[in-house]
Amino acid sequence: MAARGNLQKASIISFDQNGQKKDELKVLFNPEQYSIEKSNQFASQPIPGLDSPVIQFVRGDSEMLSVDLFFDTYTYFNSEDVRNYTDKLSKFLKIDPDMHAPPLCSFQWGNVIFTGVIEKIGKRFTMFREDGIPVRATVSVSLRKYPSIEEQNKPTHSPDKTKRILVNQGDSLWQIAAREYGDPNKWRVIADANDMDKPRLLKAGTEIIIPPL
Repeated sequence: MAARGNLQKASIISFDQNGQKKDELKVLFNPEQYSIEKSNQFASQPIPGLDSPVIQFVRGDSEMLSVDLFFDTYTYFNSEDVRNYTDKLSKFLKIDPDMHAPPLCSFQWGNVIFTGVIEKIGKRFTMFREDGIPVRATVSVSLRKYPSIEEQNKPTHSPDKTKRILVNQGDSLWQIAAREYGDPNKWRVIADANDMDKPRLLKAGTEIIIPPL
């Protein structure tokens, strides 16, 4: 973070369809913390003859940034309606008529830059004037990372050369296919390459061919 006397304010910036800066909201107070989460999805594939299913990787989920932003107009802004500030966040959820989708947004704070689409905004008002006008609020923002063009077009890899492996004790063709190809259903590719009439009967120490897909 910036040194004392050179405080940098966090901000949320939206972009147009050409990637140009469209709007910016600087927070009134920097957040105390933010969190970034990343997860993967797996599916269980039941295999005949096995006591438990084979766990297969399905896909990775994009990163999520979650942050709570504090707004207080009672203390510093003469009890102005705090919604004059919190409503500016809501427009980042609105459909851009040119893009036919909500705009791409970026949370920036110092050297921290997280770009994505805002999935959810939750507002909690905690202090009010005598006339009911809110003057203090906390807004929770959830931002899902948007992959770059390079990341979207990044190819997945599978074996491109034939190789040989030794069967380990307890191995099955389904397990080997899951390990080598990421898909247990590709076991028949290995069975055909090795002319196996009885693919369930694998002997430990046997050398088998793993062909390219």
